[in-house]
Amino acid sequence: MNPATALPDSFTVIEHPLIRHKLALMRRTDTPTPLFRQLLREISLLLAYEATRDLELEMVEIETPLEPMTAPVLEGKKLCIGSILRAGNGLLDGMLDLIPNARVGHVGLYRDPGAGGVLF
Repeated sequence: MNPATALPDSFTVIEHPLIRHKLALMRRTDTPTPLFRQLLREISLLLAYEATRDLELEMVEIETPLEPMTAPVLEGKKLCIGSILRAGNGLLDGMLDLIPNARVGHVGLYRDPGAGGVLF
């Protein structure tokens, strides 16, 4: 069964072979902590690549060492990466490697078993 079929259209399930492979390595009981962190950083780079796939581009004139040219650059304002504290911070470093000028926001959540769900 495809896990994506039970999700709303606003969700994107990324089933890239490298991500699946790296997740399997992370899940092993004998994976040392430094390797776990490295794999998480690599996965976050791949996720950031997928998440930015549809960013708008604009054509601008630039000067190259040989001659002027028209080149595509990201259009609009700076990007913001939102991390859900605390688990999401592991993904943040790899994404910032790919998008170093991105702004960073944080969302705090906690579970309250008495309230029956997640609270902000």
